[in-house]
Amino acid sequence: MSNYRFKSHRGIWIVLFWLFSLPSFAQLNIEIFGGGASRIPVAIVPFADENALPQNLTPVISADLQRTGLFRLIDPAGSSPHAPVEVVYSDWAERGANALVIGRVTQLSSGQVEIQFRVMDVAKKAQLTGLALTVPATQLRAAAHRIADVIYEALTGDVGVFSTRIAYVLKRGERYALQVADSDGYNAQSIIEYTEPIISPAWSPDGSQLAYVSFENKKPVVYVQTLATRERRAVASFKGSNSAPAWSPDGKRLAVVLTNQGGSQIFLVNVDGSGLQRLSRSSGIDTEPNFSPDGRYILFTSDRGGSPQIYRMAVTGSESSNAERMTFEGSYNVSPDYSQDGKSFTFIHRHNNQFNVAVQEIGSRQVQILTNSRFDESPSFAPNGKMILYATEINGHGILSAVSRDGQTRQHLTVQTGDIREPAWGPLPKWK
Repeated sequence: MSNYRFKSHRGIWIVLFWLFSLPSFAQLNIEIFGGGASRIPVAIVPFADENALPQNLTPVISADLQRTGLFRLIDPAGSSPHAPVEVVYSDWAERGANALVIGRVTQLSSGQVEIQFRVMDVAKKAQLTGLALTVPATQLRAAAHRIADVIYEALTGDVGVFSTRIAYVLKRGERYALQVADSDGYNAQSIIEYTEPIISPAWSPDGSQLAYVSFENKKPVVYVQTLATRERRAVASFKGSNSAPAWSPDGKRLAVVLTNQGGSQIFLVNVDGSGLQRLSRSSGIDTEPNFSPDGRYILFTSDRGGSPQIYRMAVTGSESSNAERMTFEGSYNVSPDYSQDGKSFTFIHRHNNQFNVAVQEIGSRQVQILTNSRFDESPSFAPNGKMILYATEINGHGILSAVSRDGQTRQHLTVQTGDIREPAWGPLPKWK
């Protein structure tokens, strides 16, 4: 990978040093490092009759919770309650469990599976929450993620993101592919593949579409593709370069970076390709736009001050050269991504000649560096703001990683061979 990071895949300059090969069916192998200082002890009892299913539920639920670094799993061996009346609370208290998850499954004649589960408070000897749902047998992993979301919210008070999806780019042989997978890396599917690069995937706010840049016509063009139908359309195919799409919170417009009027500047365009409007005007490179959750501001990267830094500008009805500089620590800060509450943003910060994931509070401007690897890029907040997905490099190979907002827990999402790049964490599913 290049040491000159501002000439990035998201901006007008494209540097691609990808030498990788990856089967489309490969799953991500998750390694977890660290964990919170005070983790919640939880026991998850295998659900009654789940061994008869094509996919066990409780291993998926356990893996989801464990990846957060917030939970300590208590071994349920030797005890298997499946209903509240069967729970001996003193037994679980002696094991050190604060919460107990129990449940059962029933296979229906229709081919669907009925799942019932409960989360029990060991100290209060009472039910915290529960859920009953019926799903096709082909959707058992999705059901397990939903259950993990319910457990996570009941025990932490924050919304769970296990039912979300991630997007990323890979190259297989001579072909580049845009893939979508579950948040744990399973069920990866190629959305589109070409022999030319595909970069900068960005999720629509409702998760039904992806915007991205394709070089299939020998120049960068911004496309929007509907995931359910695979239908797509070019929304920015102007003279010169078209890059770095970012969705407005209402899903009606995209911020894009164009060179059709000279230089690399930020524009707005409607999702159907109409209504082009210029936003930024500077003598430098303005790139990597990212909307605030309320749609009032855009964070972006610019070298207008002499070095790559992150700026903020208001989204108005006319173009402007006015922008507030947001980053001041160091000479290199790029790739901003707002948190869902709009109070902070993640970005890549160069520190001791390393490119690391960092977070800055907008109010206090306090900066926290979260990683210590050599080359990190493309940080993307989880929709609950608790984790950050990013690409990094290990032993010369590009992999996906995630780090908790406090930097206490890291995950490496690796594959057996090859490299993957350009991650983007999708929004909460509609049922949330």
